[in-house]
Amino acid sequence: MGTFLFFAFSWWAILLRVVAIIHFIRRRPDFFWLFVILFHWVGALVYIVVEVIPDAGLLRTSFQMFPRRRRIHELERAVLDNPSAGNYEELGLLYLDDGNFVRARACYDKAISSRTDSPDPFYRRGIAEIELGDFVAAVPDLEHAVHSDADYDFHRAKGLLAWAYAQTGQVEKANVMFQEATRLSTLSETYYHYALFLESQGRNVEARVWAQRILEKKPTMPGYLRRRERPWFRKAGGLLSRVRA
Repeated sequence: MGTFLFFAFSWWAILLRVVAIIHFIRRRPDFFWLFVILFHWVGALVYIVVEVIPDAGLLRTSFQMFPRRRRIHELERAVLDNPSAGNYEELGLLYLDDGNFVRARACYDKAISSRTDSPDPFYRRGIAEIELGDFVAAVPDLEHAVHSDADYDFHRAKGLLAWAYAQTGQVEKANVMFQEATRLSTLSETYYHYALFLESQGRNVEARVWAQRILEKKPTMPGYLRRRERPWFRKAGGLLSRVRA
């Protein structure tokens, strides 16, 4: 009986560590957790309680995937009979959320006409084009969005336009637009792109300042936001380790 309990207990201890290590690799929290996990199965259990369970809230987007896919299929059928701009815009947004940037762009191509006065389809198509690496095409779309509404999407449009300028060699425009965007926005994405731009211009001290500003937000953030921002924290840390003042 004692031997059976020993092996059962050992398997649970191993399982806890495996779950904790898989989560650690995927989410990359603070490195000290790895020592806590490996030190004892209780450490793995503590890690699961402190890090894994709160992260479950971030899985809501994964659960939304199924109704989103169902709606995509419905709209794919609907546009065959009613190829309206509204249907294509909604379908494009769903494709964008689903990470299907090629189809999202195609939908916005069909949604946008000479009578379109909303900045949103241009802005969303610009995002798809950036994700596809077509920065040349993204520039006029994002310019249209920013000129229509300078504060569009909480200034993210400006940050993305600055990044598109930077990626198409329009250095002066990128510099001006980044300064405008960072004056108003606190998005880590914008800060990180600005830091990369500064690095590409040999302005390493300034690049480090903007990367550091991303990390400085971490202590005052609520836990759920810190978890969401982890990819940007990792990127900022990587830039700081790569770029010397």
